[in-house]
Amino acid sequence: MENSKIEEYIYKGDDLGASYHRDYTLFKVWAPTQDDIKAIIYDNHNDEYGEIYPMIKGKNGVWKLKLKGNYKNKYYNYILKEGICEKEIPDPYTKGSTVNGDKGMIVDFDSINPRGWEDHKRSKPVKLNQSVIYETHIRDFSVHESSGIKNKGKFLGLTEIGTKNKAGLSTGVDYLRELGITHVHLLPIFDFASVDERNVGEYNWGYDPYLYNVPEGSYSTDPYDGRIRINELKKMIMTLHQNDIMVIMDVVYNHVYEAENSSFNLLVPGYYFRRDEKSSFTNGSGCGNEIASERPMVRKFIIDSLKFWATEYKIDGFRFDLMALYDKETILEIERELRKIDPYILIYGEPWVGGASALDKGLRFTKGSQKGIKIALFNDDFRNAIKGDNDGWGLGFVMGEWNLENEIKKGIAGSIDYDSIIKGFAGEPIETINYVSSHDNLILYDKIEKVKGEVSPEEKVKINRLALSIILTSFGIPFIQGGTEILRTKQGNHNSYNAGDEVNGIDWNKKTEYLKNFNYIKGLIKLRKKQRVMTLESSEDIRKYLKFLDSPRHSVAYLLNSPYKEDYDYILIVHNANLYEIVIKLPLQGRWRVIANEYEVNECGVSVGVESFIDEVKVSPLSTYILYK
Repeated sequence: MENSKIEEYIYKGDDLGASYHRDYTLFKVWAPTQDDIKAIIYDNHNDEYGEIYPMIKGKNGVWKLKLKGNYKNKYYNYILKEGICEKEIPDPYTKGSTVNGDKGMIVDFDSINPRGWEDHKRSKPVKLNQSVIYETHIRDFSVHESSGIKNKGKFLGLTEIGTKNKAGLSTGVDYLRELGITHVHLLPIFDFASVDERNVGEYNWGYDPYLYNVPEGSYSTDPYDGRIRINELKKMIMTLHQNDIMVIMDVVYNHVYEAENSSFNLLVPGYYFRRDEKSSFTNGSGCGNEIASERPMVRKFIIDSLKFWATEYKIDGFRFDLMALYDKETILEIERELRKIDPYILIYGEPWVGGASALDKGLRFTKGSQKGIKIALFNDDFRNAIKGDNDGWGLGFVMGEWNLENEIKKGIAGSIDYDSIIKGFAGEPIETINYVSSHDNLILYDKIEKVKGEVSPEEKVKINRLALSIILTSFGIPFIQGGTEILRTKQGNHNSYNAGDEVNGIDWNKKTEYLKNFNYIKGLIKLRKKQRVMTLESSEDIRKYLKFLDSPRHSVAYLLNSPYKEDYDYILIVHNANLYEIVIKLPLQGRWRVIANEYEVNECGVSVGVESFIDEVKVSPLSTYILYK
């Protein structure tokens, strides 16, 4: 059956999968091209044999089965007929599973939820422009011996309170709360196929989806019993919420681990994936296949899945891998549906593809597509201007490259059209994710080490601090790769997706070594959250209240004039990327107090160095200075 004819069977109901009720369970699976489907029910996760029931094909190509009785937390799969053979597959809509997704699960969430889940204290919502994102990976965050965390590499690692490193400094959840971030961005926590859940210690970032609506079993203490991963993930989310930290889920609907034998392709061959004229899978993801988001039932699956995570798991935001592989209409509908659930939900992604895509370029969700719809995109232009290219020898502003002042100003202004020269891709500042590094490519310290390896350790710290300072004092949404604030290294590995704990684990003893740097970044976050003028959300306000000042070459200076009574009247920010001191003439008469210099951030005035100036300020090499009046 051709795809155009398959779409005559579009199903609009919201009950695909296994819907559990105490007296019955209803199974529904969309498969209009199939001639025979059965459901097999297992009492236990380790059963080899189950009870088989025929399903009935109804309208819109939906196969149904209603089983009377209580099937709470039992397991199931579907059986398809392939010629004279049969093939057992998991339901792509399943909400639970046993180890490695071998069996789906009929989930009764009420019996699995941790105590207090339904009414637990949620983090206080923040406006999109007030978000500060911290990216990390479940294993990376807790697995190192220095973490002081018992449940290393597990969801439960982020439920432990009071953990410390060898020097007695906070780690784990307490660390995040101390740093002051608003959202933690977790690399994939859905079920992925690139690790064997039976083998403790296997490592992968997880960008290899298998069962989209199921938590990853390797992060649970028991991957066999499908209840455990659900309970422990919810305990983690609840703990983060109770500590005023919102949770962002990294989602990868653009491809699957292996397309040919995926449940999608076996249920409706040829429909879920884009193909070329030879019927081969196209590879816009760089992973061997790409999901055809523009097709109605594919779009429906993506939106149904996102709504499920946002409601059942109370997820506060979604980061989309390779967002340009999605068609614009799908992203617009995602935004509309998720905002109905939570008007504060954070939605952002990568505005590029990973290979040659079959999706027409005019349909792709790339830079510019986000204008006016409160979706943010990773700002690679600003990233490159600050640090240089990702993995090569290219230099950026903080690394010593010249003539990048206007590119830095563009990022500072939120990448809006600020004036005739400073013009970016964003309609509003909340459309840009400002960052210098993420899980992909060299982490910031390793980039510094590669291109500035000959400089002193102190200078490397200054470069790191200056880069993060620019991000945290710019309009838009700041994004920090976990560990960069304590100069985390991955030993020069630019693609550590399967490099293991030794390379990826965060060494929490670096907090002790770089405590001044941690406190500096913590101070900037606190200042940003307190001064409303630093988080303006409209381009009109930025043009009105931001003024760039004349400054020496290889530096940027700007003045913020706040309209808010609780703010300082004026804030002056200077980024000096020179290796020597510069002098900035102060724009207004009167005494200015320094609240950030090369040593510290202190709202009451810095305690090291000169505290106030009248006519001009001397700004130290490789540093950010902030003054108020």
